[in-house]
Amino acid sequence: MSSGPITETVTLSQARDLIRCLSHEQSVLLLSPPGVGKSDVVRQAAAAEGLECKSLLGTQIAPEDVSGVPRIVGERSVFCPPRVLLPENATKFCLFLDELPACAPDVQKAFYSLLLERRIGEYLLPEGTWVVAAGNRAEDKALVRTISSALVNRVLILNVRIDVPEWLAWAQANKVRDDVVKFIEHHPEALLRPVPDKASPFSTPRAWASLGRAIDLVDARGQLTPSLVRALAVGRVSEIDARLFAAVWLGNPAESTSLEEKLNWPLAKLELSVRATNCLEAEGITLVRELVVRTDDELLEIRNFGETPLREVKAKLALHGLCLGMRL
Repeated sequence: MSSGPITETVTLSQARDLIRCLSHEQSVLLLSPPGVGKSDVVRQAAAAEGLECKSLLGTQIAPEDVSGVPRIVGERSVFCPPRVLLPENATKFCLFLDELPACAPDVQKAFYSLLLERRIGEYLLPEGTWVVAAGNRAEDKALVRTISSALVNRVLILNVRIDVPEWLAWAQANKVRDDVVKFIEHHPEALLRPVPDKASPFSTPRAWASLGRAIDLVDARGQLTPSLVRALAVGRVSEIDARLFAAVWLGNPAESTSLEEKLNWPLAKLELSVRATNCLEAEGITLVRELVVRTDDELLEIRNFGETPLREVKAKLALHGLCLGMRL
């Protein structure tokens, strides 16, 4: 039997249902990669129960934003909580603490009594008020601090995973472009990619929905072209997914072929000229995978390989949604 950590996950719809079941008594913390839809799920759950959702962003608050500021009442000082945490009408609501793991340690400490007892100093939140938090994990390379054990012990942590059929149903209900939805249907692995080491676009459910909307906006102005679709895709999702999406959008015959299969094609599949093929094979490049990791400069350094075959290679690769210098 494994002695490693046990991590159970829930889908977004399961998280939404659990929030509705638990949050009036227990504080819930949703953890997942960026762009999965945690914030939307919290707002959906609150709306389903008829609760106003009030948000605090962990990276933009200080301890006094939680505990309040003191005022003199008679001969004593009393801390006055901010209005967002203690509304004057004393009606229950949903308090959403976004990016909780990104809070500074003193801010996390200020949340202790709020998370466990629904209390701010000597004031109690209205009965039935929800306290729900969300954030990213350390492995997501986001702005995340160490969560104290005292805070962990005050919340119920739900690790959220992406469910592709669930997202597809959401996308169709929210009128995400058909070409985006169909692309994810055929390439489900593209819905969520690991966060890259460098600051560059990467694929998430939010990114795909945003890309679809961007294409809609440009299309509504009558300015949509294949090159702009490619530029929009590269600017919003992982480069490998962007190139493949653009190729599929153009209706290329190779659109149904997986990226992994294309990378393992022999050079003959690209139907290059004899000169280009001979130069590449002489350099030991016989598979598309070995070719696409090269750059323009690296190919031009090959003996007898000039600008003309370089343009030919780039054009042939583009037909299949591939390009030189790809990060695999």
